[in-house]
Amino acid sequence: MRSIIISAFLSIGGLLWVGTTISAFTIPTIPSRPATTFTRLYDTPENFADVATTIADAAGALAGKTIVVKYGGNAMTSPELKAGFCQDVATLQKLGIRVVVVHGGGPQINSMLEKVGVESRFEGGMRVSSKEVVEVAEMVLCGSVNKEISSTICSAGGKAIGLSGRDDSLLQCVKKINKDGYDLGNVGEVEFVNTKLLNDLLDMGICPVVSPIGTGIGEEKDVAYNVNADVAAGRIAGELRAARALFLTDIAGVLDKEMKLMPNLSCDDIDSLIDDETITGGMIPKVSYATSAVKLGVGGAFITDGRVPHALLKEVLGGGASGTGSGGGGTFVSL
Repeated sequence: MRSIIISAFLSIGGLLWVGTTISAFTIPTIPSRPATTFTRLYDTPENFADVATTIADAAGALAGKTIVVKYGGNAMTSPELKAGFCQDVATLQKLGIRVVVVHGGGPQINSMLEKVGVESRFEGGMRVSSKEVVEVAEMVLCGSVNKEISSTICSAGGKAIGLSGRDDSLLQCVKKINKDGYDLGNVGEVEFVNTKLLNDLLDMGICPVVSPIGTGIGEEKDVAYNVNADVAAGRIAGELRAARALFLTDIAGVLDKEMKLMPNLSCDDIDSLIDDETITGGMIPKVSYATSAVKLGVGGAFITDGRVPHALLKEVLGGGASGTGSGGGGTFVSL
C-alpha cells in the first residue's frame, strides 16, 4: 500500500477526500489538522482527473509568475472566509506562484475612529483624511490588520511579511487632487512603487502583505498618505507586470441589465457598458481599477466575489492554462 499527500488541491465545483483510502493509495491526514477533518477534492472518481488536470494546467502556466490580490470586503471580516483566503495564498505559494497581497480595512478604521473620537467624512466617494484620520488609519492598517493577515498566512503553511507602504518608500505618493475639487486632506496618489523591495521578497518565496499607507516624496518624505487599497493594488500589479490582478469585493462581478454575470470583458467592452449605463454608480470605480491595471501591463484582472469560499483559488486555478477564471465567481477583464 503506497501513501501520497495531496496538499494543493481544493474544490473547483465539488471536490476530494483527504484522510481516507482511494483504491490502492492511502492518503494520510495532514498533521496540522485534527484527525477528524476531511477536505473534499472530488465527488466522483471520474471528476478527479478533470479537476487535477485543470489545476495542473493553471499552476504550470503561472509557476514563477506574480499575482497581486486586493483583499477586502466581507472576505476580511468573516472568520471563515479570512481563514480560507490565507489558506489559498499558502497553497498558491506551494504551487510556485508568487503572491502579493494588498489589503484594505475600512470597517476596522471606522471602529477605531469612533473609539478615539476622531471625526471622519467622505467626499466624492473617498474618505477625507486629516492628519488625525491618517494616524488612526496607519495604526489600524499597519498594526493589527496587517500583522493578523501575514501571521495567518504563515499559520496556513505559507511565508509572508507584513509591510507598510512607508517601509523602504514602498508606495511613494503625492497629494491626490479630487476631480470635483474636494480637498481630501492626506489622501495620496501613488507616483512610484519600490518594486525592488517586492521582488527581493518574492524571490525569497515570501508573500509581501502591504497596507496602503504611503509616504511623501522629497521634502514631504515624512508625510503619511492614506491610499485607496484598490488603487494601490492596481498600481503595484502594473509596476510588477503581474500575470494577474484580483480584486476581491462584495459583489458577484459585472452584471448586464438583466442582472446576469458577464464572465469575460475587454477594456473596450467596459467603456461601452459605462456609456450605455449598464455599469453605473459604485461599479464604475471598481471596473476602472481593473482596466487601469490591465492597461499598465497586467496579463488580466479579476473582479471577484470575495464572499465565495476560496474565491482566490477558484479563480486563479479554475480556468486551467487559459487563466481566465472559473467562469462563475466574477468577471475577468483583459485588453
